[in-house]
Amino acid sequence: MKQQVQEVLETIRPALQADGGDVELVDVTDDGVVKVRLTGACGSCPMSTMTLKMGIERTLLQHFPELKEVVQVD
Repeated sequence: MKQQVQEVLETIRPALQADGGDVELVDVTDDGVVKVRLTGACGSCPMSTMTLKMGIERTLLQHFPELKEVVQVD
């Protein structure tokens, strides 16, 4: 599952990099939680929660309905 999630994140990455940020996959837990680290401009942006939930989480849930949520870790 982790490899498939990474592949989908690769499709999101160019949009984040265009704004000076990036996303790093930390883990996919057995209970369906994806842990990511937002870096660069995304790490300190006040809109990072919206990017995380409305962008990254929404895209991953469309591809993998069995996932529960995406959370940001430090």
